[in-house]
Amino acid sequence: MESGSAYGLWHVVIIHALFVLIFAFSFFRPRTRRDWRSFGVFSAFVIALFTEMYGFPLTVYLLSGWLANRYPEINWFSHNAGHLLQTLLGWKGDAHLGPLHMISYLFILGGFFLLSAAWKVLFKAQRNHELATTGPYAWIKHPQYVAFMMIMTGFLLQWPTLPTLVMFPILVWIYTRLARREENETMEAFSGRYAFYAMNTPRFFPRIRGGRMSRKAVAGEEKTVHNECTDGNNSFSDNSTYNPHSETRLVEKS
Repeated sequence: MESGSAYGLWHVVIIHALFVLIFAFSFFRPRTRRDWRSFGVFSAFVIALFTEMYGFPLTVYLLSGWLANRYPEINWFSHNAGHLLQTLLGWKGDAHLGPLHMISYLFILGGFFLLSAAWKVLFKAQRNHELATTGPYAWIKHPQYVAFMMIMTGFLLQWPTLPTLVMFPILVWIYTRLARREENETMEAFSGRYAFYAMNTPRFFPRIRGGRMSRKAVAGEEKTVHNECTDGNNSFSDNSTYNPHSETRLVEKS
């Protein structure tokens, strides 16, 4: 890279990417091939992001002709110009202090907070062999997937690139398919125990009014469903096989 360029900082790329991926890995803990595939796409998103942010500005190079003609006064190889949304909107000043960055911080920090809060609920539920319905799981069924989407949205607001803009909808599609498949598998394994929770809890977006599930409501309905399903030949076992790596994280009673 030429002198004065904000790129070519490959050690910064590695440090930032490892920090985000290790933190995300510590909460997601992929085990199955499906988990690794979804985490792999997220990893590709993070690596592509920081590669363009500090390593090689692929998007700037691909759009250099149009950018140079439209904004000849801007040095597109400066770090501040790499915040494309702010630059294209014509906003002046340090991008790190601009409104887009402030909004992106809310998404990123909120995503990591949600990821952490969801993990605490899952860990406690697994340890106590009970259904995870408190904390973020009282509002949505898949808070960890939502957390990843929030983090990626925040980074896109900061530093949109062509590769990450392509990866983002693909990753959302993968998470949506993964969530639906896990819901179907959990419904087959737990039948009525999961039906009431699933029926009253949205997948990704919480309801503004009346959307929060309580542990008492789930426990009460679980007892009712159990009594109904143990009559006659319609009985089912509470000791159904549980996939501990499902993001839904339903834990059967021992």
